[in-house]
This record gives sequence, C-alpha cells and structure tokens, in this order.
Amino acid sequence: MNESSILQHQESVTVKASAETLYDLVSDITRTGEWSPVCTSCWWDDQESAGQPGAWFTGHNELPNRTWETRSQVVAAERGREFAWVVGGRFVRWGFTLTPAADGTVLSESWEFLPEGIAMFKEKYGEVADAQIADRTQQAMDGIPTTLAAIKRIAESIESHEEVRS
Repeated sequence: MNESSILQHQESVTVKASAETLYDLVSDITRTGEWSPVCTSCWWDDQESAGQPGAWFTGHNELPNRTWETRSQVVAAERGREFAWVVGGRFVRWGFTLTPAADGTVLSESWEFLPEGIAMFKEKYGEVADAQIADRTQQAMDGIPTTLAAIKRIAESIESHEEVRS
C-alpha cells in the first residue's frame, strides 16, 4: 500500500426527515448500537460535555473474531449540519453531514484513515500493517451503507410518528 494513498470513503442517502431530526439522532452516540454493524454501544466519558466539540466518548466494538473499545473525540457538532469525531483524537475520522433536499435531507457518512492512524498501524502491526489497514478500510466501506440504511429507517419512523401527533 502506498503511504500517500488516500484512505477515505463517503456514501449518502436521502431521508424523509428534517436535518434537525437526523442530527439529534446521529449525535446521540448512546444510540449507535441501533445502526452500526460493528459498534454495539457508546457512552460519553463526561456527561457535562456530551455532544459538544472536544467531548470524548467510548465505543464498544464487536466482530466475530475480536472485541475492542475505542475512545473518540467530537470534532464537529453543528446541529442540522454536521456531527463528526476522531478515533483516538488523531487516527480515523468518522462523520455525518446533513444537506437539505426537496424531499427531506441528504445524510452522508464519511470515513477517513488519517496519516497518524496509518503510522500507528505500521508501528503496531509491522509487516502485516498493510493487510490490517486494508481490512479496516473494507469494514468501513461495507459498514457505511448498512449504517445509513438503518438510520434512514429509524429517522423516517420518528418523522412518521411526529406527523401522526400533529
């Protein structure tokens, strides 16, 4: 793998829900287990700063062959527009952006393996680092459409319940 390779991926889906409804959903990291195929649960490390830029949270992740936890720092928290975090504060950036559309909101999920993350993998895994990086990249590429589909289903269910109450 070329060290200058850009390891990033983004996909989008149109959701029949407001940008605010979607933001409130994706920024509630305690609900991550409802839509992520890998991260089964998350919690705020400090409730006082929950959801704000600079806040840290811990995520519990599970795959058939391994279980692990990560700490992540919120790097963008703009209601109705963007919610993003960086794993380990410098290794991998994940985020959601929200763009108004005629029939709802375009929800985009993005993932980027940052240079410090690649360097950490090379130090940690040595000769098999490239295979480990490729594996994590494939997991992100496989997981993003699954995550977006689940968030769409949940958000549209919330919106339809809101309409019924109106």
